[in-house]
Amino acid sequence: MATRSRNWSGPWRKTPGRIFGTSFVRLYQLTLSGFVGNSCRHLPTCSEYAYEAIARHGLWAGGWMGLFRVLRCGPGGTHGIDNVPEALEPRYRWFTPWRYWLVGKRRKAGQP
Repeated sequence: MATRSRNWSGPWRKTPGRIFGTSFVRLYQLTLSGFVGNSCRHLPTCSEYAYEAIARHGLWAGGWMGLFRVLRCGPGGTHGIDNVPEALEPRYRWFTPWRYWLVGKRRKAGQP
């Protein structure tokens, strides 16, 4: 019988940054998440999203994506299904972290 994990179980490179980031998210899930309650407006939850983003895209890009996802989850923010992209577009560079805010937001046709 196969067990299903709460977090993304796909293949990812086990670099020190990714292991640190995913361990930090997992520590949050095991300790503080129970006190916060089930209040995430997205699917997957914000912590699951952050775990997968860090595992797929590294600590820097995934960390920014996870942080901005948590900020979008508040009152007046977005809701619904918001999956981590398999590959990032070329405009998302390490030296422009503010652009990671747009990951997961639906853009109108014709916008850069």
